[in-house]
Amino acid sequence: MGHGRSSPGSASRESRDLCGGKGEVGVQLAGLAVIAFGLWLRFGGVMADFASDKRSPEYFFMGVYVLVGTGALMTTVGFFGCCGAARESQCLIGSFFACLLVIFAAEVTAGVFAFIGKKVAIQEAQKIYEDAYDDYMKNPVGKVNSTIYHYHSANCLVEIQNVIDANLHLVGIVGIAIAGTTIFGMIFSMVLCCAIRNTRNMI
Repeated sequence: MGHGRSSPGSASRESRDLCGGKGEVGVQLAGLAVIAFGLWLRFGGVMADFASDKRSPEYFFMGVYVLVGTGALMTTVGFFGCCGAARESQCLIGSFFACLLVIFAAEVTAGVFAFIGKKVAIQEAQKIYEDAYDDYMKNPVGKVNSTIYHYHSANCLVEIQNVIDANLHLVGIVGIAIAGTTIFGMIFSMVLCCAIRNTRNMI
């Protein structure tokens, strides 16, 4: 009767079912969401005006570029993870785990650098706007040396810092979500790899 033993195709069906609703697909969707968020933050968010300034330092947006790159890598890795699960390839699933581990390490590194470089980024942004104001005042004819406080009551430098802080908080939240998805993917890949190995040993 074969009670208590799995049929040869049971592992393949189980792998496809798991891949269809969990693990690798979740990593792919998370990667696409990260790409969309990174592109919005770079070109469509409140930083878009700052990005249009020719004097804006490119390294200021390095965190956003890393975010988009991480999303693209997660999407690609998730696809190959699905292929590995569908083909019951322990090699591909192991590679999927290794890639997620690298992504996780890169996230931690990027987070440390973002925390360290936050003050420098704020100083650079403030310097750009100070230089822009100095350029504006080089020809003072018809210009005033103060803002219309009825309409602009907040200090520009303070507002710059607030904008940068807000965006860094958003990036931090997304980074935590990515880290959680990455850890889930690593656990899933190990469980699936062990399940495939155990099923083959039973055949």
